[in-house]
Amino acid sequence: MSKISLSYSGAVEVFEPMEKKLDETRVAFRNSLGKEWANKIGGQLCRDGTTYEIRSPADSDVLLGTFIDASEEAVGRAVRAARDASSSWERLGWRERVTLLRRVAGEIDARMAQLAWASVLEVGKSRVGALGEVLESIELIEYYCSQMDRNEGYTFPLSETSNELSINTQRPYGVFGIIAPFNFPIALSAGMLGAALVTGNSVVFKPSPGAGLSGSLLTEAFEAADLPKGVFNLVCGPNAGQRLVDAPGVDGIAFTGSHKAGMEINRRMKCGPFARPVIAEMGGKNPVYVTASADLPIATKAVLRSAFGLQGQVCTACSVAFVHEDLHDGFIGDLTSALQGLTFGDVSDRQTTDGPLINEAAYHRFRNAVEEAKAIGALVTGGDRLSGGIFERGYYVRPAIVTDLPERHRLFEEELFSPILAVRRFTSLDQALEYGNAAPLGLAAAFYGKDHSEIDLFLERAEAGVLAVNRATGATTGAWPGRQSFCGWKGSGLTGKGGLGPNFVPQFMREQSRTFQR
Repeated sequence: MSKISLSYSGAVEVFEPMEKKLDETRVAFRNSLGKEWANKIGGQLCRDGTTYEIRSPADSDVLLGTFIDASEEAVGRAVRAARDASSSWERLGWRERVTLLRRVAGEIDARMAQLAWASVLEVGKSRVGALGEVLESIELIEYYCSQMDRNEGYTFPLSETSNELSINTQRPYGVFGIIAPFNFPIALSAGMLGAALVTGNSVVFKPSPGAGLSGSLLTEAFEAADLPKGVFNLVCGPNAGQRLVDAPGVDGIAFTGSHKAGMEINRRMKCGPFARPVIAEMGGKNPVYVTASADLPIATKAVLRSAFGLQGQVCTACSVAFVHEDLHDGFIGDLTSALQGLTFGDVSDRQTTDGPLINEAAYHRFRNAVEEAKAIGALVTGGDRLSGGIFERGYYVRPAIVTDLPERHRLFEEELFSPILAVRRFTSLDQALEYGNAAPLGLAAAFYGKDHSEIDLFLERAEAGVLAVNRATGATTGAWPGRQSFCGWKGSGLTGKGGLGPNFVPQFMREQSRTFQR
């Protein structure tokens, strides 16, 4: 297995053998595109629903495939199939489930190039980014399996007396709906699926509407590991997610996506005779604080990666920079110069670093924010759409840097999922933190500076679950299973526990104590 520990944004040389594999499979993968894909329910193909096409956001001429927006009846059938399989899946025992999930990780590894190409073409991600995502999906499953190993299936004695023995155990809820986002369609899907399955839940998997190809290919990897029929079910489509949330028999939802959608799912799941769990990561508005003692080249390079990687379409993207007045102009100048090193073009090519926005709605959101910033602040650079060649077949834009916005402007507080960075100068770190914390989301924040009292102030005051201090490989972005837990505070999460770390897996189970009379 290609198990590699690396920072998500570093160690490009590690990818060379896999890059060669992409070169070798490029033509064959392209030739395989365009076919019809059915949903999978109880191990059987299901075409009950409305057919729709998915085209690549990187090149609208490329038809990725035809998929089925699962009907309400089909989604209900998938939930029933998962329900029928849930008891036997729990009884199989955690050790056997760990063995099967590790087999899934091996199947994903065997499909490395295929899955990476799907991410490149479905998302418009760079080749290195796509390969890193597939590697992360393997590591996520392996890490969650290791958590089951380390905790002995989360069963242990509580107390023992001459009269009684008490045992604490964790048991699955039953059927989990897994609703995944577009930007990391392999890794985030595999992580939520792996945690739900290894803990004994059966699943109904609903990929992002535009990620039917990666969702179907990932489903093949799970099926190849010989999971019992009905344990894993796939329903695609733009309407399937709401149908899944509303379907009778769903015991819990794991979701990654927008705050608005996550809160609506939570409200719906809390209605009824009892509340059902929702494990959600709902984006962020992630500030960086560059203080007077910061190493400016390191901070600039880290912010470049965090703000504009994947065109800002990352939940931890750095979209706000608070920069001390002594470094403000230098930071703006260095970052503007660094932007010239980005290479836009065909994401299938090695030299391309940046691709398009995901769709027209994302483009209009970006343009509206740029025009608003120009009207009441200052546009330093970028903000325009690229033209000519492949740029005519996707929404390719130049990243934007804006300044001089008024206090509490929405660009400081509202997640845009766009390559636009709002920069604000400060003199007092305490006040900058107050402004940064005013955002209703709290996923990530970063700090650059050498003053230990200011570092302590940042760590004490920053209202986010993922903090970084003087990190060179990326300011707010870049997390790896077992290295950084990924927890959203405030509007970025629901449970106070995050993925990638030791507290994610237990959320898919409920506690039970067992007392035995001697």
